[in-house]
This record gives sequence, C-alpha cells and structure tokens, in this order.
Amino acid sequence: MPKAMPDEALTDVVAAFKRADFDSVLELVRIGLDAGVQPDALLNSGLVPGIREVGEMFRRGEVYLPEMMLAAEAWQAGVDVIEPMMAMQLRAEAKGKVVIGTVKGDIHSLGKNIVITLLRTAGFEVIDLGIDVPASKFVSTAIDTHADIVAICALMTTTMPQQKEVIEHLLATDKRRDFFVMIGGASTTKEWATQIKADAHGETAFDAVTLAEGYIRRPHRSSHA
Repeated sequence: MPKAMPDEALTDVVAAFKRADFDSVLELVRIGLDAGVQPDALLNSGLVPGIREVGEMFRRGEVYLPEMMLAAEAWQAGVDVIEPMMAMQLRAEAKGKVVIGTVKGDIHSLGKNIVITLLRTAGFEVIDLGIDVPASKFVSTAIDTHADIVAICALMTTTMPQQKEVIEHLLATDKRRDFFVMIGGASTTKEWATQIKADAHGETAFDAVTLAEGYIRRPHRSSHA
C-alpha cells in the first residue's frame, strides 16, 4: 500500500471497519504509524470509532455475530501494536487501580477490553478478571490488591443481577465504602445503577475513563454510603 497522509490513515482505519475489511486493519494501523500518526490518535480516532461503527451495524442487524467477532480480532490486533507505544508516554506511577470483569454467566469481552485499553492509556493500573466472573472474585481481588475502583460489566439483561450481587458481597464484607463501583454494558442504565446502589454508570468506554478520573481527583475519596 502507498504511504498515507496522517488524516487519510485515520479515515482508512475507520473505513475498513465500515466495509468489513477486517484483514486490512492491522496493516492500516502500521501505515498510520509510518505516516507519523500518534498512537493515541490511532486508537481514539481510528480503532475506537471503527469498532463503534461495527457495533452500531450489529445493533441495526446489518452485520451478525461472526462479523462482530472478526471486528473484535482486528481491533485487538491493532491495539496490540500501539498499546506498548502509548504506555511509554504515561507517567511511571499509575493514577489508580481498577479491578474489572464481565459478570458470571456473561461471556462478552469486547466492551470490557475497550474500557481496559482506554483506562490503561489514561494511566490506570487495570486488573482484568476476564469473563464469567463470580461476584466473590470481584470482591476478593479488589480487597487483596487494594484497588480503588471496581468496574462491573454485563451485556445481557439476564446477567445484570450479577452486578447487584457484587455490591451485595461488598456490603456483606463491610467493604462497600472502600471502593468506587461503576457499572456498564449495553443493557444497563443510570436508573439501574441507582437501584443497585452503584456509584456510577458509564454508557460508553470513554465514560468509564471520565468517571474513574473524576473519582481519583476527589480530595476525599469515599464510595457509596
């Protein structure tokens, strides 16, 4: 492929996702780097809007699960190239520590992985528990690692109650006040967060970063009463 201009490189990455040309995403990311595009720009203005487009197409029924899985693989391949470069730009000391996972019964990881990437590139230490995580694992890991934030992901309506289960475990161990608990996922809402006494709800991966940074900046941090 010919050498691209920086703006064109970003547009090309997004366009590849839109036309489901997932095999070309990794090469386009590399071309962007060769063209002088900063790694954070490739993430925020290339890979993120690209995968978001596929997510919207999936919700509209224009693409199906196999395409979504291929898009996720392309996203991860691109992130694997640029994430180490972005890490070099961060401060040596992390802003805070986040424990994150997808709840028990839910095996979706794409949204969680996007949140993880954005949190790490924003300077947070992130402990990824993976998928299908029982409530007790969220709690024990947060306590053992002295985390600041617990992020609980649930994509499906049927697994949302597991987010409440995590908070109930924190209450049972008398550790609720020790952590800022934020929830997210396609089926979740601010109203649901209020109902289960979570501290915050993030509609997008960018929201999660904003919420985490807002909490860390508080002069006297404390979780939900």
